[in-house]
Amino acid sequence: MTPWTDRAGRFSPLKAATFAGTLLPAMLLAWWWTAGTLGPRPVTEAIHETGDWAIRFLAMSLAVTPLRRIGQWPKLINVRRMLGLAALSYTLVHLLLYVADQKWNLGKVAGEIALRLYLTIGFAALLGLVALGSTSTDAMIRRLGKNWNRLHRIVYAIAALAAVHFFMQTKADVFEATIVAGLMMLLMFYRVAHRFSLSLSSPIVLAGLALAGAAATAGAELAWYGLATGIPPSRVFAANWHFAFQIRPMWWVLAVGLAAAVLGWIRMGSGLAGGRQADRERETSRRPSRAVA
Repeated sequence: MTPWTDRAGRFSPLKAATFAGTLLPAMLLAWWWTAGTLGPRPVTEAIHETGDWAIRFLAMSLAVTPLRRIGQWPKLINVRRMLGLAALSYTLVHLLLYVADQKWNLGKVAGEIALRLYLTIGFAALLGLVALGSTSTDAMIRRLGKNWNRLHRIVYAIAALAAVHFFMQTKADVFEATIVAGLMMLLMFYRVAHRFSLSLSSPIVLAGLALAGAAATAGAELAWYGLATGIPPSRVFAANWHFAFQIRPMWWVLAVGLAAAVLGWIRMGSGLAGGRQADRERETSRRPSRAVA
């Protein structure tokens, strides 16, 4: 089975588009490298780019299941493994480039990972992704049985570690790191809601989760700036209400959550319309036919 075919061997446009999308950042990065547009420190820039794409693909893989439920698109599950493996691949390249930046001195790399907390956290996330990636084959799924589901639940812990690593290595401008962390929390809220049997097809539930995700994003931003920079939380909070220069992360997360709520409302409406049409067809089929004179 190739990355662009389904289990029956048929060409899958969804899988083909997803596979191309996972390769595109690497191809662009290679192009920028050869073109000399990565700046005076291309390796460092490549380290950052691969790390950014690793956590983006991890977030996309986590988004598959709730989006499948909200949008009622069961075929989305076919690309979750591909996105997870893309996150692992970019993380491995991220580490490899870091090793290259350290002149292939593995002892120094190990020492840095042990002594620098953000590297320790990032390496722990990498080990978790390796564990998930190595057990993602059909053979391992059959072999592990129910234990496979238990093992792959650690993906949320991995996501949390990756988000913290993203915050810590970014240091100054944590705008994108805050958005990613907020989206990760929103995805976790979807999982918690489903676990407590809250319907992810309900626009009201989804809107509530969107508000919770936005509030959590604002809280994460307040906590980070308060702990890392000492900026008063009141100033950070006030910045969320000034749109002249930049739309703050909490609003982006809210927009994503509300977009999911709109999608749920549309799909619920189409489902009700389809159900009414089916009822009318069943009622018509029960009526006795009349002979035409």
